[in-house]
Order: sequence, then structure tokens, then C-alpha cells
Amino acid sequence: MRRREFLGGLGGAAVAWPIAARAQQPDRVRRIGVLQAINESDPEGQLRKAAFVRGLQKFGWTEGANVMIDYRWGGGDADRIRLYAAELTGMRPDVIWTSGALPLLPLKRTTRSIPIVFTQVYDPVGSGFVASLTRPGGNITGFTLGEFSMGGKILRCSRRWRPR
Repeated sequence: MRRREFLGGLGGAAVAWPIAARAQQPDRVRRIGVLQAINESDPEGQLRKAAFVRGLQKFGWTEGANVMIDYRWGGGDADRIRLYAAELTGMRPDVIWTSGALPLLPLKRTTRSIPIVFTQVYDPVGSGFVASLTRPGGNITGFTLGEFSMGGKILRCSRRWRPR
């Protein structure tokens, strides 16, 4: 065997060995923290929870099998939401999902290392949660229903429109 072939084979084995070793290890259970500003009994809250679980299942994540989800419901109480934000970040989940600006603010203040994904924050850039929509930076990212600066354009367009 030539020296280059031997070293190439040895190098390939050295690269593949850690990958194979990781593949043989059992997957660890991931932890997701969920902080919602509404009550758990709120029908909207139940819809969000069900949609969240269905979405996870589509990607192979099953609650109780390979993912554990810690839900906290603030019920619109800012003090309780702050308490739950500290509690969730203390659990060191792999990611936190929240909805709306009310729970996002205390989460932002509580951690700079745990990834936070938000939904339904109208102006995340103007509110200071992210640097920009294209490059949020930091540990916070998410989805918004509309871009804040578009509001004025929508209003201008609606004034020009006249029903026939």
C-alpha cells in the first residue's frame, strides 16, 4: 500500500469515527420552554398548543419520547410572566418559544444564551428585540405578521381604492 493511500484512509477514518460514534449514542431528550401571555384555558391558547405539538410531530419530535415541553401560562399578568420567564430560563431549555411582546421582554432580559423564537410581535425591530428582520443577531429570532413600515403604505393604498 502506498503511503498517500494509507494516510488518506487513516484521515478518512479519523473524520468518520466521531460521526459513527455519535450515531450510535442514544439521542438525548430535548427540552423546549413555552411562555404564553394568555391563560391555559383560553381557546386560543389551546389552539396554539395543539398547532405547536402538531408542527413538532411533523419533524419527528414527540412529546415524552424525544422532547419535553415545559408550558407556562401568564394569564395577562406581567408579574407572573416575569416570574415564569426566570423559571423557564433557570431550567436551561434548548429553546424557548413565546408569543407576543409581553412575555418576550422579560425573556430577553433574563437570558442572552438560550435561543428564543417569537411569534406575533408586531414591530420586533422597533421594539428592540432584534437588530433587523433579515439578520436578527443575538439569541432572539421569530416571525412577524407584517413589517411595521408597511403599515403606512397599506393605509395610503386603501385611500386610493374606491368601490365601484
